Amino acid sequence: MKIAVAGLGYVGMSIAVLLSQANKVVALDVNAARVAQVNERRSPIEDAEISDWLASKTLDLTATTDPAEALEGASFVIVATPTNYDARSHHFDTSSVEQVIALARTYAPEATIVVKSTVPVGFVTEMRGLTGYDGILFSPEFLREGRALYDNLHPSRIVVGDHGPAAHQLADLLVEGAIRKDMPVLFTGAVEAEAIKLFSNTYLALRVAYFNELDSYSMSRELNTREIIEGVSLDPRIGDHYNNPSFGYGGYCLPKDTKQLLANYDQVPQNLIAAVVESNRTRKDFIADQIIARQPRLVGVHRLVMKAGSDNFRDSSIQGIMKRIKAKGIQCIVYEPVLQDDHFFHSPVIRDLAEFKEKADLIIANRLTSELMDVRDKVYTRDLFGID
Repeated sequence: MKIAVAGLGYVGMSIAVLLSQANKVVALDVNAARVAQVNERRSPIEDAEISDWLASKTLDLTATTDPAEALEGASFVIVATPTNYDARSHHFDTSSVEQVIALARTYAPEATIVVKSTVPVGFVTEMRGLTGYDGILFSPEFLREGRALYDNLHPSRIVVGDHGPAAHQLADLLVEGAIRKDMPVLFTGAVEAEAIKLFSNTYLALRVAYFNELDSYSMSRELNTREIIEGVSLDPRIGDHYNNPSFGYGGYCLPKDTKQLLANYDQVPQNLIAAVVESNRTRKDFIADQIIARQPRLVGVHRLVMKAGSDNFRDSSIQGIMKRIKAKGIQCIVYEPVLQDDHFFHSPVIRDLAEFKEKADLIIANRLTSELMDVRDKVYTRDLFGID
């Protein structure tokens, strides 16, 4: 069948590759450069598996900026456009998703519309009411940046927010494209699926915040953080995973999803969800104070990306640290190979790693990499386990 995928970010790109193994997939994006890259079999995002599959696999995948070309004749329209959180309205900006839904209703009126973008709880119900069309589903994605195709090929679970035949057909398509075949498949209501996505990411943010606050306590009391984490993590109910301290959680999903869930609570009593959001700000304040106390002359910011294997700068925790220390008058330089600009937040970008190491008297790194080991004595990081 023909499947249209709107949006060529991590979610859209990975699912387009997955489904194009056995279906005709036409990807739609407003960015002509990204479209050209896909048609040249080059990945527009940083993802090793996507790059490899585009280069080596037989995939029925094309991309276009033309809605009619992408949508006409499609049985499924998968929406994977960005939904940024608007701090003023306390709501995701779902305008791009709504635009694709409108286009799909025009060019593919019989198609099942599958929203993969993260949306507020109740969004699909609202869209069904506004359009008078029940063929709009929500199916959350659970992908890591830089490993999006891998996580689609080896999914931990598949969740589809509907109980009808189209929902089962969608699940079958996702299972067909995956390498793993024994993953749990859950069919829920649309609202419940939307809640699953936000609560899942907020739990992950909570876990990051928990181990970061454990680290803050240990540093303040001059205790060995690693020994405490190892001991705590031996409890099988807690587990030895997702426990590496950092400068804070960041990236595409956790910052905006936690804030959206908090906004969704509205009149519902809560303490924990608000604490998760506040904890991330507190952690950045604490880390910045630790750096400021060292009185560095020039701080080198090693990588702006959220984590290793990513090209995403958005809401990365190290940017929060950088802005806090600059506000205290401390000068910074930045080493970020994927950044095209010569300055970032009014600080020079140094593209030569040796020059960067030489100039900075203190280097901050959210994640410690092998290229910094020769100057380890001047690196400030809270990366204890060498994993994301």
